[in-house]
Amino acid sequence: MATLPKDLDTLENAWGPHLNRMEGIRLDTGVQPDKVVSTHCCFCGQQCGINLKVKDNVVIGFEPRYDFPFNKGMLCPKGVKRYLQGGHSDRLTSAVRRDPEAEGGFSPMKYDEAIARVASEIQRIQTTYGPDAVGVLSGASLTTEKAYLMGKFARVCLKTKYIDYNGRLCMVSAGAANKKAFGIDRSASPWDDILEAEVVLVAGSNTAECSPITTNYIWQARENGGKLIVVDPRITPIARNADIFLPVKPGRDVALFNGILNLMIENDWIDHDFINNNTVGFEAVAGHVKQWTPRKTAEVTGVAEKSIRAAAELWGRAKTSFLMHARGIEHHSHGVENVLSTINIVLASGRIGRPYCAYGTVVGQGNGQGGREHGQKADQLPGWRDISNPQHREYIASVWGVKPEEIPQAGVDCYEMMRKIDSGEIKGLINICFNPVVSLPDNAFVKRMLEKLEFFTVIDFFLSETAQYADIVLPGSLHEEDEGVVAQVEGRVIKINKAVEPPGDAKQDWRIIQDIAAALDRTHGFTFQSPREIFNELRVASKGGVADYYGITYEKIEAQNGVFWPCPAEDHPGTPRLFEPASWNSVAKGAGPFYFPDGKARFNVPAYRPPAEDVDEEYPVILTTGRVVSQFLSGTQTRRIGPLVDQYPEPRIEIHPRLAGKYGIVDGDWATAESRRGTITLRAQVVTTIRPDTIFIPYHWPGRKAANQLTIAAQDPVSKIPEFKVCAVRIRKADGPSVN
Repeated sequence: MATLPKDLDTLENAWGPHLNRMEGIRLDTGVQPDKVVSTHCCFCGQQCGINLKVKDNVVIGFEPRYDFPFNKGMLCPKGVKRYLQGGHSDRLTSAVRRDPEAEGGFSPMKYDEAIARVASEIQRIQTTYGPDAVGVLSGASLTTEKAYLMGKFARVCLKTKYIDYNGRLCMVSAGAANKKAFGIDRSASPWDDILEAEVVLVAGSNTAECSPITTNYIWQARENGGKLIVVDPRITPIARNADIFLPVKPGRDVALFNGILNLMIENDWIDHDFINNNTVGFEAVAGHVKQWTPRKTAEVTGVAEKSIRAAAELWGRAKTSFLMHARGIEHHSHGVENVLSTINIVLASGRIGRPYCAYGTVVGQGNGQGGREHGQKADQLPGWRDISNPQHREYIASVWGVKPEEIPQAGVDCYEMMRKIDSGEIKGLINICFNPVVSLPDNAFVKRMLEKLEFFTVIDFFLSETAQYADIVLPGSLHEEDEGVVAQVEGRVIKINKAVEPPGDAKQDWRIIQDIAAALDRTHGFTFQSPREIFNELRVASKGGVADYYGITYEKIEAQNGVFWPCPAEDHPGTPRLFEPASWNSVAKGAGPFYFPDGKARFNVPAYRPPAEDVDEEYPVILTTGRVVSQFLSGTQTRRIGPLVDQYPEPRIEIHPRLAGKYGIVDGDWATAESRRGTITLRAQVVTTIRPDTIFIPYHWPGRKAANQLTIAAQDPVSKIPEFKVCAVRIRKADGPSVN
């Protein structure tokens, strides 16, 4: 790979002015559109319905879409402004190659030449080092068709075992825990079940900023008399209205929920019939949580004993309830145990599988649900099948027209792939819909690994921070420039409809992947003419799997405004609510409602482990990270939408007055946070809504403003999710922004 320009900071600053610019964007000023296309928002996992207004092949505005049952015309600030990115001057309309002599470090090249170069480098590396020397990093904001295609492309075309995706940073702890407890990985009910829940418990979800439309469901539950419990180290907007707020010390969630379960058992606030008839393993869990007395729980979690008791009673005595959680309890080196501890209090209550009684995971990425179901995950085949299972391999091989032994075995998670680069096992990398330079922890290491590659290519629609390390960047497609399906937060499969054509030489991503396959002369299985063709093969590939899409068609989605999977036949209506007794026969031959041979859910013992890196005398402050309302993930899109940038122009260090006073910091001062891995200097935001032992930094910004300069690469041993939510730092007042 060519050497990166030495003045990367200068390069970053050169791109910086683009972030506030909206040159070439046609604002909606009353111009009559040529057409209005009903589709969905491109951002978070709610996938709200939206109508895009199109004029001369440009999205010029939007209209509320009242017919989609999830958001009923409502949109958050990102949804309202999402159409503005399409005309941004940074949009890649041609392939580019690394060129140290060119302004910005890249120069345009013809698309066909770029594809030929990518194919020749893949061929060279694999001929020299073997198939596994090329890896693939994919994304959970791709349509499900593209996610399916990426898994097939890696294993059939490239014949590499090394593929993983950025859902590894989002949903995998929840997925692994759901699999252990329920045998299926999906929210148990549609969000309508929130409306009449007597108690809603929100754990580790800044719902009002990250999933604003979900907040409306919670407010409606409150209007109906429901109570709200919030677990978070920060008093987020949703927590300000909680009946009970539990300000847990980051990394101590298992202890908190074990303590709540202990009180439920002690006071007999459990459903014995449900436990006896529908679950396995309760006695082991009950024995384990006895040690978590209210006093011990309070000491470990930093939550007042009276609050723990109040929460246990409110949850335990309820007749209906809805528990939801997000990254706040999942981004840990024990994220799977965190999630299992929440599931245990749901199962002990018996409140699941019936109206207004449910459990759900708040999905972060645009297709965070569908993107993890059909084969782009390191250990997975389509239909949520296990790549190590001989029967599963045989079935997928029959769909793909290959021999089972030709499908590679499981690879490794996306961060471990960086370590494989370090060890020399991976020499070339293809990256799509993923910005690891901003998204992965300890990003100084990530940058070094991308520089170490012999060849690196990125498919994207903007020159992301990761693309700046690429040899070749291929111009991909925006959400509105293609069609396909995604599965939104409830498990509802919905249809993205194409509104405009990609500009210039930009192509739909699935076309780019097939063009690479053609240039490699490996076209078997890669001659699709449309997303519909890909989806129809996916339907067959998923048939009989846990994530069964066989009965879902584009027409059925449009007719029903979405179809909940599993849907095993075309005359099947879909499954909005999992685990209902009426659905037992379709799940486990009449054995019970859960997705195990005996039909019973599993209690799992969630042992408490402290964070991988706890505070000490040298680094005495906890850092936790997260999102803000106007930005999304690594910010590649939202940092190019002017009104969203204006709403939250730069990250700040959120710090409690007591902690700030200790270091002589006042609101607006420059402050430096330093971990064992890096240093960041930002303005301080002094607030009373955070624990006094904790600071918060949002993670949407790159370069010197990147929170992931500080975070630790510790991972959950099961899910391999990184511990974004806890590391140890020290802080000090600073004179100005960092220059490192």
